[in-house]
Amino acid sequence: MTSEQFVEPESSPEDTSSPEPTSSPEDASKPRHAGFAYRLGRGLITPLARLVYRPKIEGREKVPQSGAVIFASNHLSFIDSIAIPVAAPRPVHFLAKSSYFEGTGFKGWMSKTFFQSIGAIPVRRGAGQAALDALDLQRQLLDEGLAVALYPEGTRSTDGRLYKGRTGVAFLALQTGAPVVPVGLVGTNKVMPVGAKMPTLSERITVRFGDPLDLSPHGPATSGRARRLATDEIMAAIHALSGQELAGAYNEAPAQGAIEKIKQALPHERR
Repeated sequence: MTSEQFVEPESSPEDTSSPEPTSSPEDASKPRHAGFAYRLGRGLITPLARLVYRPKIEGREKVPQSGAVIFASNHLSFIDSIAIPVAAPRPVHFLAKSSYFEGTGFKGWMSKTFFQSIGAIPVRRGAGQAALDALDLQRQLLDEGLAVALYPEGTRSTDGRLYKGRTGVAFLALQTGAPVVPVGLVGTNKVMPVGAKMPTLSERITVRFGDPLDLSPHGPATSGRARRLATDEIMAAIHALSGQELAGAYNEAPAQGAIEKIKQALPHERR
């Protein structure tokens, strides 16, 4: 399992012309909230993780205790999606591949229980309308005053650098009016590097929460310029917290075929 498959919030509200996680039609209109399994898992995982990994948590007091909020974080490791719920002072919702919830037998039950325990919501991958459905899931959660977590880079950084942010997070914030809390994760890639099966116990991570950002001065969600400027503000805040080297480019998989290479070469807004 890779974090690219896990809540790419982005990865979620990215460009609707590219593959994004989404819900099936029956789930799209009614997101499942983190319930008993999440509360139980949080109660068990949080003290265990803090005992074993001794995470350094900074800025928890800056996180709004109620109302809609978007956590926007850098993305270095699969365990980022565990570190944020463990460190946050309130429940956090992610999007995760629906297949993690659909297994059978004991293994399937364990997978479903684990992802429910960290606040994950099942969605199906797809493009076009499918991506809009995924975006709508997160919007509904925010409309209900809940918290969601997204990765503006779109996928994990394999070289430790911070890549340019895509505008989906900003679009969601501008559309709903939800404040964005930037998150800087440090050391999660050392605890569980890309390709590792299990996390190491010899490293320590840091989770830094920044001041909530009000992005409304940039303009409406319908403005591409507003989305770009808001995204740049988010990424600057994340950079200040994480201290990563800036990549100065989007984190994209190598283009496959001539058409994809042309698409990547042409100037366009990365949502």
